[in-house]
Amino acid sequence: MKPIYAHLGGALALTFTIAACVPAPDSTPAPAPAPTPVQTTPPAPPPQAPPVENWIDQPRTPGDWSYRADTNGGMALYGENASETRFSIRCDRSANQIILTRAGQVQGQSGMTIRTETADRTLAVRPGDGGQPTTVATVSARDPLLDAMAITRGRFAVEVPGLSTIYLPPWAEVSHVIEECR
Repeated sequence: MKPIYAHLGGALALTFTIAACVPAPDSTPAPAPAPTPVQTTPPAPPPQAPPVENWIDQPRTPGDWSYRADTNGGMALYGENASETRFSIRCDRSANQIILTRAGQVQGQSGMTIRTETADRTLAVRPGDGGQPTTVATVSARDPLLDAMAITRGRFAVEVPGLSTIYLPPWAEVSHVIEECR
């Protein structure tokens, strides 16, 4: 039996000798990550939402139409209350025009796109004259776009770049203003 233990003792000695040759793990800490550079340019604006594919099925913008008689033709106002009109359609009988006014104003060149079930058109705009920031477009009182707005299925859309799209129902107030102006 002695030869077996002698051989085993040699193997253990060899194992401890090999283990002593393996270097100890490095105890120095890893270098700190480099500081992130400070951004000196402003971040890019968020991308504009892509146009809604089936816009006519979008929920209508909260609010109701109201009608006001005027000596130069009538006016239809859309909003949640009388002091917060989001969109208006006004007859200017003396100029034979309909004035479309969207609450909110954008800087630079833009247009007002009217989308209906049967027609889409982008109209030239100008800033409004009143105290509130508005975007204004005008069309002839006989423009077929107005008929498309009055008889569209469910709603029509008003898009102005930089402002949220509004989806409006073609209620009787819209037709009333158009008919008064013709």
